[in-house]
Amino acid sequence: MNVLAVIHGDKVRAGVFAEAVAAAGHQLEEWSLAWDTPLPRPLDDYGAVLVFGGAMHADQDDGHPWLREENLFLQRLLDRHVPVLGVCLGAQLLAKAASAPVGLSSKPEVGWFEIELTDEGRDDPVLGSLPSRFHAFEWHFYTHGLPAGAVELARSRVCTQAFRLGESAWGVQFHPEVTAEQVESWIVEDADELPVSAEAFAAETVRRIADWNELGRTLCAGFLEVAARSPVSV
Repeated sequence: MNVLAVIHGDKVRAGVFAEAVAAAGHQLEEWSLAWDTPLPRPLDDYGAVLVFGGAMHADQDDGHPWLREENLFLQRLLDRHVPVLGVCLGAQLLAKAASAPVGLSSKPEVGWFEIELTDEGRDDPVLGSLPSRFHAFEWHFYTHGLPAGAVELARSRVCTQAFRLGESAWGVQFHPEVTAEQVESWIVEDADELPVSAEAFAAETVRRIADWNELGRTLCAGFLEVAARSPVSV
């Protein structure tokens, strides 16, 4: 199965999701609408799409005009029931494509936060493989509403953390794909956004990242299993 990774910057790529795709015997290809290049292959050749995070926000179309094109692209995925998983910004963009509101969160979540699955999340074919409570790595200032017809799968004290729309679309506000190297680069680049010292932030990440990466691989593997059973999968 060919898997498309939609990225929004060099430092927010597939991370451990790339490992999960390879372990399942699939082929991962990266693409960004910001590159102003065509898809590497026809859309019908992809059995699943992963949409990752980025430094921009979901409503910043004026500064990033290609976000308008991405909104149309995600609407096309939803209309065609292509299996898609959005991460952080990707989840917000997916919710926006489904006509849900996006905007500033009541509080930013930068660091490690406790997440709890809902009853629906515990029974979900993708999120249900995770613990009912876990600490997740987050880095976001925006949130989104729940699209009409969507099911909330997980929450933090601040906002919705995961949803499913129909039988082929998922969004997660946290970062299950992130590697230690990615976090290190974000700390260096955006130290002013940290709620604690860079040293304390990095130390907690070191303590948690191995378990977190295993959870990320598990989540991605669950999504890929669902996608492989989809009628559109290639």
